[in-house]
Amino acid sequence: MLTYLIAIFLGIFFGIFTGLIPGIHVNLISLITISLFPLINKTIKINSIYICCFIISLSITHTFLDAIPSIFLGAPDSNTVLGVLPGHRYLLKGLGYQALKLTVIGSLFSLIVSILLFPVFVYIIKYTYLIIKDYIVFILIIITIYMILRDNKKITSLIVFLISGVFGYLVLNNSHITNPLFPMLSGMYGVSTLAYSLNSTFKIPPQRISKKIFIKPIHFIKAILSSSVAGFITSLLPGVGSSQGAVIAMQLARNIGDHGFMILMGGINTVNFTLSLATFYVLNKARNGSIVSIQKIINSLSTNNLIIFISSALIAGCVSVFLALFFGRIFSKIISKVNYKSLIISIISFITILTFLISDKIGVFILIISFFIGLIPAITKCSRTHAMGCLILPTIFYLINF
Repeated sequence: MLTYLIAIFLGIFFGIFTGLIPGIHVNLISLITISLFPLINKTIKINSIYICCFIISLSITHTFLDAIPSIFLGAPDSNTVLGVLPGHRYLLKGLGYQALKLTVIGSLFSLIVSILLFPVFVYIIKYTYLIIKDYIVFILIIITIYMILRDNKKITSLIVFLISGVFGYLVLNNSHITNPLFPMLSGMYGVSTLAYSLNSTFKIPPQRISKKIFIKPIHFIKAILSSSVAGFITSLLPGVGSSQGAVIAMQLARNIGDHGFMILMGGINTVNFTLSLATFYVLNKARNGSIVSIQKIINSLSTNNLIIFISSALIAGCVSVFLALFFGRIFSKIISKVNYKSLIISIISFITILTFLISDKIGVFILIISFFIGLIPAITKCSRTHAMGCLILPTIFYLINF
């Protein structure tokens, strides 16, 4: 039991770094872990289950904390990218901590709901997987058409979707680019949002550490259920990640307000990882990088091990609630003391340098092109959601050829 808890809390410790520092992804730590596993096992003869618990607690902690750089710094990853603009609005109203609190609520309750419904999802996966997987491409196409048609600027929306989609396809299918998602999504959402806000006279106001948040119960329920359904879809089907799932969830949960949206964004990537365990358990298939790493350590997932892994996720999630709010308070106190424009320039510079270190000069080129694509919705006032074509269109092509 002691070794089990040590593995979980080590995972939580490393999850703090991956969650708070843009560009350091869970997959990187997971790959390093499995690379070192033979050496670790040879030295201290550690049970492989403990290594898996480490990866699970690392991944869950990351999903709770990764909203912090997205909200306070505008530096998203693929799981928080759609939350950048609403999170930025909260920040400029002095409600950055409130936005974070909403994502934490979404993560915690979605984790609990996904665990409670785990047997149901296992049953659905077991009996409907072959049927569902043949139709997901049509679902994505229908959602895309619906998104474009409901926008007031339909032609502009279509152009943004196609430009970002073609660009995303070229970037993601280039094997010479290391970690292509970071520069592409940072440019389209993070840097473009921050740079566009330089034209304004905004100053980050003192952030209020709110204790109570009012949200309509129906909005809360719709956000949690939508994130659970979308997270289930993304955990089940190949090529469909949290970002695509967020687009699906947004169509399922209409008119839930900004509070509901932040809850939804907090919940979906937590559900995605948790229910990926169900996919691994039933189909022995991995749907994200962390599960791939676990699959390389253990070939299949027994019921006993599944219970241990779910327990690890629940412990890590409960601890991460307090960690996210703790670090959120620190960011809230610091952020308003910095000159807004100087902060924005510093963050853009930091993202550019980080991009160069992660993806070299080609990554910086991708960042620049993505930045200009991300400016189109900001200037034309069409929805930024259409820029998710950078992931949706490649996914459609992938599923057609799958």
